[in-house]
Amino acid sequence: MKTKNYKGHISLLGAAVCWGLMCYFGKIALEPGSGVTGLTLVEMRMTCAAICFWLASLFTPSEHVRPKDLLKLFFAGLMGVVLNQGLFTIGLVRTSPIDAAVMTTMTPIVTMIAAAIIIREPVTGKKVFGIFLGAIGALTLILSNKGASAGKAGDIWGDLLCLIAQISYAFYLTIFKGLISRYSVITLMKWLFTYSAIIVIPFSYHQLSVTDFPSITPQIWGCVAYVIVGGTFCPYLLVIIGQKTCRPTVVSMYNYVQPIVSSVVSIATGLVVFNSTADVLVKVVAVVLVFTGVYVVTQSKSRAEMLAEHARRRQTNGE
Repeated sequence: MKTKNYKGHISLLGAAVCWGLMCYFGKIALEPGSGVTGLTLVEMRMTCAAICFWLASLFTPSEHVRPKDLLKLFFAGLMGVVLNQGLFTIGLVRTSPIDAAVMTTMTPIVTMIAAAIIIREPVTGKKVFGIFLGAIGALTLILSNKGASAGKAGDIWGDLLCLIAQISYAFYLTIFKGLISRYSVITLMKWLFTYSAIIVIPFSYHQLSVTDFPSITPQIWGCVAYVIVGGTFCPYLLVIIGQKTCRPTVVSMYNYVQPIVSSVVSIATGLVVFNSTADVLVKVVAVVLVFTGVYVVTQSKSRAEMLAEHARRRQTNGE
């Protein structure tokens, strides 16, 4: 791993931790009787995050965004925020946390395929092996926590929404890599979330209008606040920092860290209890597999590195 990429990897790890915690707090906020519906939470996330980013932009240098890039940011917001986080939140209401977590393991695989097609990133053996290791580790961890699903059964439509959310995010990482490197983090995020909030309003307006906000308990408001700040504002800042230095497939590999965080929270809150030493061993092995997979993918060569290596060989051979 190159030294200049350390900042990107630390940022991506931080984002994965934030999103891993959001699965826990988001599920509490969306429990039956909480007063918060999936679409209500999605709109609150988009609108409040947009406000946070615009406030943050007051303390950063102003940037002019080209009109054609504003259009691109609209579609980036649609794919990277609305379809990704919006559909995942709604899917989480319908399906079990276990099924939703399983769907997140598809992102690195889809991202690798999309990057190969769109930006011609090579599909190397090392990259495939790393994704395979990470997927096995993540799935092992998720399935070992099956008892924490609180009896909630999976739902095909909920699973499908979560899967579409991951596919959308994979294409977002690949298609908008160039756009993201052009502007500052705050500039990108304030436009992404402004567009996202506007896109969701026609779908969420009715549920927002009938929501009894005064009846929502402080505990639920606390969970909603985490979803907005800890699960949206902070991780999206961190992901953009990571995207500026890391390849799309590497960025997507950090999805495998989220089940680790969810498992730690489940254990800490008593949702998962170790029944034997074997349970502990399974989780340790799963964690090792995830981080080994992430490391292997970071060591795979990018298209630019392979082209540079080919040029050096031709120069050495006197061609």
